[in-house]
Amino acid sequence: MVGEWNPTHITVDLVMPEMDGVEVLVELAARGCKANVIITSGMGSRVLDAAKRSADEHGLNIVGVLAKPFITAAMQELLLQPADEFAGGQPPRARGPVPQSRDIAVAELSRALENRELHVVYQPKVECTTGDLAGFEALTRWSHPHRGLIMPDQFIPLADQHGLMDALTDEVLDQALGWFFSSFLGGGKENSTAGRPGCPLSLSINLSATAFKNQSIVEHITARCLRHRIPPERLIFEVTEPSAMEDPVKSLQLLTRLRMKGFRLSIDDFGTGYSSMLQLVRMPFSEIKVDKSFVMWGTRSKESLAVVKSIVDLGRSLGITSVAEGVEDPQMFEYLQEVGCDFAQGYWIARPMDRDAMETWLAAGRGESRRAVAAREPGPPTRPSETG
Repeated sequence: MVGEWNPTHITVDLVMPEMDGVEVLVELAARGCKANVIITSGMGSRVLDAAKRSADEHGLNIVGVLAKPFITAAMQELLLQPADEFAGGQPPRARGPVPQSRDIAVAELSRALENRELHVVYQPKVECTTGDLAGFEALTRWSHPHRGLIMPDQFIPLADQHGLMDALTDEVLDQALGWFFSSFLGGGKENSTAGRPGCPLSLSINLSATAFKNQSIVEHITARCLRHRIPPERLIFEVTEPSAMEDPVKSLQLLTRLRMKGFRLSIDDFGTGYSSMLQLVRMPFSEIKVDKSFVMWGTRSKESLAVVKSIVDLGRSLGITSVAEGVEDPQMFEYLQEVGCDFAQGYWIARPMDRDAMETWLAAGRGESRRAVAAREPGPPTRPSETG
């Protein structure tokens, strides 16, 4: 009936006879429902929150939730809302590059590495207390001559499975380290570097699980830094828990050696793994990154706010700096300041930029001070299908 009727809005109560509201939402998703969906219930905020997360993960357009009893004006506001506007339910889904076909051949990726089709973009990271620029995270993109822009989730697994990750890592290191030196360390630029005195800018680079299979990775990375004249203490290598868990004994050995060389280490996506706490204690991490799923939900979920605060407090108690990624509104940035988070990054602060766009951003003075960042009006939050 929904398919024939094609309604613009559907209101679903979670408590209904025969099929409950969650079952109805799943069935709507299976039928490809494109309507604006409003979830309502008297079950309490935690149940409503879980239901809207589930519905969004199934691809439904959730425009809001209403706890019973609600006033008529609240329902009218959601009903009058345009389809692409966010009204306090789940943040809108990605409107970035259209996902490419996943049937990418290994030969294509191999040629892309040879032809330098992969390029690095940089996302700024700022200090929460002052808003000053603190560093950048290097992220990879593939400019395919026929497919267009391809995001990392499309080609990183392919590189991992077919022995191309070492070559890809080298490409990222060479591009990122070369840019970092020329932009901030070469030609006497050190004294004019943005950021707080005594806290020089850092560059974060992701390490995959494959890197830990290479016994000479520590020497390899160190040699790359020497070649590009980058002091090890300027680099932060981000490691996800699955990477560290694949071979915990070898990971502990290699991560410890990296720290001994002066590099810093960050445990990425913290809070999503089954043993994140164990890895945080076992491994010599110097930074903890709060997973973006908690940060992006923060201003709409008191539970997510509690998780963010707990992770920040945990990091502080262990002497580890905290980074919140996925900041998309000023309210969340202010909350991070309140709870004492050290650093933040996200689309509201700045999007990932290629080197030319970053030079323009810095030349415009955006990197000199971000103290006014919380006073800026946020643009509509959008994000690509990639984690960064």
